[in-house]
Amino acid sequence: GDFCDQLLGNRYGFVFYPHLFPSPMQGNGVEQGIIAALDRIAADIDMWDVVIIIRGGGATSELSCFDTYDLANNCAQFPLPIITGIGHQRDESVLDIVAHTRAKTPTAAAELLIHAMLEQSIFVGNMMQGIADAVARRMESEQQRVHSLLNRLDRKSTRLNSSHQVLSR
Repeated sequence: GDFCDQLLGNRYGFVFYPHLFPSPMQGNGVEQGIIAALDRIAADIDMWDVVIIIRGGGATSELSCFDTYDLANNCAQFPLPIITGIGHQRDESVLDIVAHTRAKTPTAAAELLIHAMLEQSIFVGNMMQGIADAVARRMESEQQRVHSLLNRLDRKSTRLNSSHQVLSR
């Protein structure tokens, strides 16, 4: 809930489309549940940009389920970036180590996404401004060129009129 609230209520108004792929996050079935969720994500991989594996606090002893080889192997080879937000700052699992990025909490994982969107928004804004500036410079240059051509045409027209008058006389 905190993760989704953080994303949906971000102060920049960025739109996120989170989708829950449920899995047990403690006790038996964590490894199989997360791997099954990853398989469901992989089945529609073009629909997603990133995978976030989060779990609210809890006892350190409950985090050993994130230390299995098969889970680490699946996550390390997954074609999308995986961000983890499991446990607390002091806790670190094997899954955290093999993930693309580790956030200390689910809320921090959401903030990471919001910050990434902000960076991209600034980048795109700068690129748009650069394009607008380049177009404005080009328009000014072309406008000057058109004025120069019109002046030349006007001078030639004046000479042509003068020549025409001389011929008429």
